[in-house]
Amino acid sequence: MLNSRDVGRQRSKRSLDLSPKKFKPGVVQGQMNFCEVKTSLGFIGNSSIAEIQKDVEYRLPFTVNNLTININILLPPQFPQEKPVISVYPPIRHHLMDNQGLYVTSPLVSNFTMHSDLGKIVQSLLDEFWKNPPVLAPTSTAFPYLYSNPGGMPPYPSQGFPFLPSYPPQEANRNITSLSVADTVSSSTTSYTTAKPVAPSFGILSSLPLPVPTTESSAPINQNGFGYKMPDIPDAFPELSELSVSQLTDMNEQEEVLLEQFLMLPQLKQIITDKEDLVKSIEELARKNLLLEHSLETKRQTVLDKYELLIQMKSTFEKKMQRQHELSESCSASALQARLKVAAHEAEEESDNIAEDFLEGKTEIDDFLSSFKEKRTICHCRRAKEEKLHQVIAMHSQFHAPL
Repeated sequence: MLNSRDVGRQRSKRSLDLSPKKFKPGVVQGQMNFCEVKTSLGFIGNSSIAEIQKDVEYRLPFTVNNLTININILLPPQFPQEKPVISVYPPIRHHLMDNQGLYVTSPLVSNFTMHSDLGKIVQSLLDEFWKNPPVLAPTSTAFPYLYSNPGGMPPYPSQGFPFLPSYPPQEANRNITSLSVADTVSSSTTSYTTAKPVAPSFGILSSLPLPVPTTESSAPINQNGFGYKMPDIPDAFPELSELSVSQLTDMNEQEEVLLEQFLMLPQLKQIITDKEDLVKSIEELARKNLLLEHSLETKRQTVLDKYELLIQMKSTFEKKMQRQHELSESCSASALQARLKVAAHEAEEESDNIAEDFLEGKTEIDDFLSSFKEKRTICHCRRAKEEKLHQVIAMHSQFHAPL
């Protein structure tokens, strides 16, 4: 029984004409045509290999675990005297790749000579990807514009930090790496002495240009995230001009009179009205939350039930995966070889028992000939298959991983 990985591996091994004689020493790459290169790579039957640049670059798409990888083969001008450059895209993580996950650093590529077989090298790379599937290399997006500013890109984007304000584009070309300690100290000192808001001090973000305040952010924000705009307080109060000097004196000397006049201000009345409206809205929101309590508890219990179901399905999946692994191992080449060896030994013992019974006179000659010939034929067939399979495994282990 073959799984999907074995089927894909057999599919990638078509047409293994990997003779090194295809590479003629002393012949430069420019003298090879596309068919000769494809023949030397051993992919005549694989129509997926494509010629990107004539006699220079070839590409082979390869899919493993739903991940499509493009293997690029770049032939230098003095190929095969010079070793080829094999790269992949997208970048992957694998022990045969470099730190960036772009170039193949396999010893077969590093030690390439004019007598090496490029087809076997690429085939061994494919088999290793089947045995140990690669994974996509993570891409860093924390500071994509730290050392460069591509055209058309916004300066200093705050990716992943929605609470950080955007910075003005007029200072987009500011050189971050050239800032000295004195510049940093002077800029921080200026931020304390001026009315400009201070930039957030997140390492390198502390040296960025200061944000420009907008009208939308002028309202103070409290700790709950809600803002309230206070009423505008006028510079003069016209109603005071209508009072006499004695009334103003009483207001200045008596706190009760001043408080009474203060409560008559329309700004304070507006604040009191807004406060009452806010209290009413909070009470209404609290009532709605209480009404949603039952629904929330029901959904919470549903989530818990689905989580329990997920745990059960995960356990069942792991058991089936273990069973699939056991069945796959039982159908491996080494397991089949062991079974053939045991079956051949059993058939040989049965034929020996038939011969002993005939020598002891327990079996007629006609019965002996038919049964002995049948068992002996089965024994030799199984032994021949076992030896052939042993040769295939030994030949495959010279260039590839064990089956």
